[in-house]
Amino acid sequence: MRSYCEQQERLFRQDNMSTVKEVKEKIVGDYKTHGSDTGSSQVQIALLTQRINEGLLQMVSRRRKLLDYLKRRDINEYHEIIKKLGLRR
Repeated sequence: MRSYCEQQERLFRQDNMSTVKEVKEKIVGDYKTHGSDTGSSQVQIALLTQRINEGLLQMVSRRRKLLDYLKRRDINEYHEIIKKLGLRR
């Protein structure tokens, strides 16, 4: 069985036009414990991990855009919030 990181790398190397259904089917196929398995703990963990990673990437991207905006608008405020939050830039 492949590690989750290996699976993610393989999914993102494929054409990014994959639908949510196709990605889900691929994850279920990689983690199922028997032929008709769609709800085992392994499958559920893999699917939740996928959703968490996608959500985190979206939030990080949104934060990055807001930080870029603040940096253009007020560089002093930008440096202050970076320091307060302990972010590295």
